[in-house]
Amino acid sequence: MIRKGMAWTALAILLMVAVVPVAFAQEVGAGAGQAKAGLGLGAGFSIGLAALGGGIGQGLTAGGALVGISRNPGASGKMFVPMILGLVLIESLAIYALLISFQLVGKLGG
Repeated sequence: MIRKGMAWTALAILLMVAVVPVAFAQEVGAGAGQAKAGLGLGAGFSIGLAALGGGIGQGLTAGGALVGISRNPGASGKMFVPMILGLVLIESLAIYALLISFQLVGKLGG
């Protein structure tokens, strides 16, 4: 059974897959305004989705660690380092998306 959130996620992915090839199919001189609008939308979507995904991932990671610590308080020292490492890796993906959005916005000015 498909949950409602999964259906919305699938729809969002389908729309991105349909829109991205159209943006890259633009000719150099034709549709410069549309290409710039596509770059702006791409920058906004990339940082928005990265923040959403990073927040969900960090929430699940911290929640899982807290559940594990509450069930076995003696294991908190063993869980701390892997939890922090996981949070750092999740945050690095959001930072990569931020860098990509900066590059897209940089193309808007030129």
